[in-house]
Amino acid sequence: MMKKSLSRKIAVAVTAAVLAAPLGMGAAPQTAEAAFSLGSIAGAVIKGAAASAQMNKELKYYNNTDEGRNAYFEAMKQKYGVNTDWALNSRADSIMETMISAIGQVDASVYDNQYQYFVNTSDDFNAFCTLGHNVSINQGLLKALDNDAEVAVVIGHELGHGQKDHPVKGAKRSLGPAIFAEAAGSAIGNVIANLWNNNGITKPQEWEADNLSFEYMTHSNYNPGATAAVWQHVIEQYGDNNSPLTARISDHPSNSARRDNYEKKLEEYSGGHVSVTKDGIVKVNNKEFCIPAATSTMSSHERAFFVQGNLAAAYHNGHNASAATVEGSTVKLGAQPILTCVAGDEDAQTLADRLNKIKDAKK
Repeated sequence: MMKKSLSRKIAVAVTAAVLAAPLGMGAAPQTAEAAFSLGSIAGAVIKGAAASAQMNKELKYYNNTDEGRNAYFEAMKQKYGVNTDWALNSRADSIMETMISAIGQVDASVYDNQYQYFVNTSDDFNAFCTLGHNVSINQGLLKALDNDAEVAVVIGHELGHGQKDHPVKGAKRSLGPAIFAEAAGSAIGNVIANLWNNNGITKPQEWEADNLSFEYMTHSNYNPGATAAVWQHVIEQYGDNNSPLTARISDHPSNSARRDNYEKKLEEYSGGHVSVTKDGIVKVNNKEFCIPAATSTMSSHERAFFVQGNLAAAYHNGHNASAATVEGSTVKLGAQPILTCVAGDEDAQTLADRLNKIKDAKK
């Protein structure tokens, strides 16, 4: 049976393991005697098996029981603080409600273990999902993005982690070495301390969550182009391999890889009709459609992905069978709005006429 001291350490580690952005985890140093003693190793295996069983029991409690996940949720609030700003919380409520509904269209299990969430007081550009379908959204994310669709992409990614139970898998991955180290009598304190900054999420799990976010977005009323647009925004603000959302390049894809993955998915969603070049040119059937003007809050390249998203939705839903028209300053394809012209854009009628010439052209 595991000693009470280890049980307390595991409880603390479980509570902390997936709260912070992932950093490197160093292995605990072993003494030469522990490393080369067959008796010590054999004892560690026996004790480690008991400790592993206890670890699984603790994780199940925090992940699957109302009592455990509520306790975890309260611990999160205490650690990160709760933002009570009405406007930010209203945005979070709307985005969470929309994305939960979108997930429900493709995965009804989302209603089996209801998500709990709150806006925290961190100004970092981030959000996270932990054990027990507990989610926290940094106030910094909501303040940095005034476009709810882009925030929804980040939230969709985190909910994807939750739907696939990545947090508990990551906790097991992180805690396993700590359990063995304690049983072997090595410096467990060093390992436990490092767990505060390691959630064990793998690169394949990051890709899975990204792809799930795209699926969720296409079942919502948000522009699916926000998937690529938000990563263009991150690249412009932080660079390719540096941002809170890509905390460790060994565990996370690069920012440009994530953007390009979404651009490809948007092209596929359009049936291969719509693309955005590396220079931010929107093309329809390989013919140039437009280079959107920048706005006060969005670059030309970032905005291009929103145009791509609207065009992709138009082709996916069959609106391309209708003519492109102009309604005020908005270009539409059938019933689908494509873009609303701003200062610096070409005239809406010019864009509609061009779209009519190329929308049915051979690629």
